[in-house]
Amino acid sequence: MMRALLSRVPGGPDTLEIGELPDPVAGPGEVVVAVKACAINYPDVLVIEDRYQMRPPRPFAPGGEIAGVVAEVGEGVTRWQVGDRVMGNTMMGGLSERLRFVADSLHAVPLGRSFEEASALLLTYATTIHALVDRGAIAAGERLLVLGAAGGVGLAAVELGKAFGAYVVGAVSSEAKAVAVRAAGADEVLVYDRAPFDKEQSKALADRFKTAAAPNGFDLVYDPVGGDYAEPALRSLGWEGRYLVVGFPAGIPRLPLNLTLLKSCDVRGVFWGAFAARHPERNRAHIAHLFELWGEGRIAPRVTEVFPFERGGEAIARMAARESVGKLVVRVGA
Repeated sequence: MMRALLSRVPGGPDTLEIGELPDPVAGPGEVVVAVKACAINYPDVLVIEDRYQMRPPRPFAPGGEIAGVVAEVGEGVTRWQVGDRVMGNTMMGGLSERLRFVADSLHAVPLGRSFEEASALLLTYATTIHALVDRGAIAAGERLLVLGAAGGVGLAAVELGKAFGAYVVGAVSSEAKAVAVRAAGADEVLVYDRAPFDKEQSKALADRFKTAAAPNGFDLVYDPVGGDYAEPALRSLGWEGRYLVVGFPAGIPRLPLNLTLLKSCDVRGVFWGAFAARHPERNRAHIAHLFELWGEGRIAPRVTEVFPFERGGEAIARMAARESVGKLVVRVGA
């Protein structure tokens, strides 16, 4: 049996408890990974509360991106050997001592990279490169607004936006977060108030976004926040701009669709998990590009806090409070 941080009943991070699950066994074409580090993301907040789009049977361990060491190799696997350092994404189960993967879904951890850093790369950066390239058709010289720019996907959008030659404006809720976004390379940073907003506050924020977008409006908005921030950002889009819908920690917004007509702009959903499943080769090409940028130092996951396994629930609570900067990681195995 292996240890896991388990959700046995719907609820917040305080309902999680260390328990045991059967050890996974590698079948044909599979490997078992001894998990060393698991990065925390907003879906981990939602899934334990039964607010995510999928509801796994309980008990289950949350956690969607990990790095570790190959502990067992199934029949027919030639790419990996026991002891190889690997990283990968999973829908669930990252906060477990061992996890089973299809062998071809894993990637090698580059030399010199820690398990903590490796665990924090794939989900945020792969989501963002898919968003900017496939859904946003980003081009050099365009103006990009990134909401929630100090979070994991936000910082990824700032870095990748710069790597693709955009002028990047990051928007955050505190000056402390603004420091991190400037360090990530943003050309400009706006500090906005915390929602909810009344009509006048919403208009004031839209005016601030429009000023930063001058003279022709933003070409792209990257929105992993939602809520009352969405409409002001949409109002700052220019002609034929693209609004990328990434997530809703501030709530699911209601957008005035007349604006899409007046601006001839697009609102485009971003669902990286479905894209990766439908187009695995395109996804692998994106990840190869990410590894190139990582090696060149043009992107770098910012792990700001590492929690011991027993305090994994605290990491999820910190994510739920929307106060974290960069990535939070749980160290699962020694």
